[in-house]
Amino acid sequence: MNSLHGSEAGNSVIDGATEVSSLPTTALPGVVPHPAATVGRYAAAGAWGTRSLPTAFRQVAAVYSARTALITPDVRLTYRELDARSDAVAAGLLGSGLLPGERVLLQLTNSATAVVAWYGLLKAGLIPVCTLAIHRRLEIEQIGRKTGAVAHLVQADFASFDLVGLAQQVSGLLPAMRQLITVGAAPGTPGLRIEGLQDREVSDKERAELLEIAESLDVRGPAVLQLSGGTTGTPKIIPRLHAEYRYNADLTAIHWGHTEKSVLAFGLPLAHNAALTNGLHAAHGVGAALLLATPAADVMLPLMAEHGATWAMSPPGLAREYLSHPAFDDAVARLGTWVLTAARVPRPVFDELTERGVHVTQAFGMSEGLFLFTPLDAPADLRAETVGTPISPLDEVRVLLPGTEVEVAEGEIGELAARGPYTIRGYLAAPDRNREAFTADGFYRSGDLVRARRYDGVLTYSIEGRVKDLIDRGGEKVNAEEVELLVAGHPAVAEMALVGMPDPRLGERSCAYVVPQDPQSPPALADICAYLEAEGLAKYKWPERLEIIDALPRTQVGKISKVTLRADIGAKLEHETTESDPL
Repeated sequence: MNSLHGSEAGNSVIDGATEVSSLPTTALPGVVPHPAATVGRYAAAGAWGTRSLPTAFRQVAAVYSARTALITPDVRLTYRELDARSDAVAAGLLGSGLLPGERVLLQLTNSATAVVAWYGLLKAGLIPVCTLAIHRRLEIEQIGRKTGAVAHLVQADFASFDLVGLAQQVSGLLPAMRQLITVGAAPGTPGLRIEGLQDREVSDKERAELLEIAESLDVRGPAVLQLSGGTTGTPKIIPRLHAEYRYNADLTAIHWGHTEKSVLAFGLPLAHNAALTNGLHAAHGVGAALLLATPAADVMLPLMAEHGATWAMSPPGLAREYLSHPAFDDAVARLGTWVLTAARVPRPVFDELTERGVHVTQAFGMSEGLFLFTPLDAPADLRAETVGTPISPLDEVRVLLPGTEVEVAEGEIGELAARGPYTIRGYLAAPDRNREAFTADGFYRSGDLVRARRYDGVLTYSIEGRVKDLIDRGGEKVNAEEVELLVAGHPAVAEMALVGMPDPRLGERSCAYVVPQDPQSPPALADICAYLEAEGLAKYKWPERLEIIDALPRTQVGKISKVTLRADIGAKLEHETTESDPL
């Protein structure tokens, strides 16, 4: 077993204070470290190794060089090809003047070039900041400023929005920003093209430099900056470390039994934590192939059938759509497991998938760390009704009375709190938020309401709701407060509340309840959406239904009663469904 000690060089800055890494490639102010004794325990247990993410990938690529590493609708790459292309990209990024340890904003869609770019960033010692292609100026400016990003990597051919234009706009707002990088841009367009870098020859000197960078990276330093769903306007920054991110991915591969013969089908955005730890790095930790595409049934299912997918992960709403597609049976012919995640699983969907010969399990996770998976060999009721158990024996889980550090009795609903070898100890440079989000002894308060229950003696957890005022739109978290604060500035709006309404495909969509300034001239939904677009808010956060109301319902202490509003929209949707589809 590898052994790491807290006294070794490489500890990150604590809340911007004085304990700085001696390695310039990993020093990042504001990273909250795990306690030294805890790190020693994780290392002694074999959880935290000594390989950085690029070193681990390079070693696997050497062993499985001729095997397929990546499958997309238009490209298939072996490990040798992916390793070589990402080396070329890494050398090119460093040659452009970027320095190890600097942060790069990502706004990419799923493609082979995006994966090449991802590994190129890691090999150059750069730290990806996992924003999404659907984020807009407001989020990108805030995140870029918070992380000190110096480069912006965008999908230049994103169909629904000009991300290059967005990057150019943001660069004028962020003094540190100095490099535009693109995927999907035509030759001669602004920025550094990944396509123009990936096929270049890498010199011996450049290759030696890349190897030196990979070996010098502090495995307890940040590898990736993920984003939280957040309950305040600016998403919180989540530093994920080389050692624990690799461990997280390894646990995933072990749990699902992946080998070099596995083909993992994934349609969620590449920058999502689930896509990286359950898809990309899990596959590439064991020599397996990652099948990456958009989740559209006409794209994903034929690709799964052609390449013999052995494992897939998707929200239950997509699985429901896939069931009626003519390619479904061929797509699941070799499938060992279908993992449903990101939304509550309706029992009819679970049962129909099972009847079609699919072994269904569930997963629940968070960008902050903890994953719960249902065991592969568990009874059907456990796999259908719960999200399972923690994936590491070192994970610690408590169910707390919300707002306290008091544990509830088994079987009672409370807030899920977690601590462990791949769960963060604090958000980046956010001491005030950390005091709220973590218990005194370092348990992360997830904001998710759960119930612990036993099936055949196995303690498992079911998701019962959220403490946080978040709307879960197909796995994308919409912060109601953020939208409400922006809409409050609309001249036609006196007061507004945003709530989630049930949706069979995405789990939830946003519904805005608005009290108009002038009841005779209320705003239309299109007016509010246009206002939010002008404010630079991502489209997925816009309300998708508008209810005009005379006054918002209040609790006895004067707070807006969102329970009442959720019940109201739920009843209206049920009534509308009944009217449109009478018995």
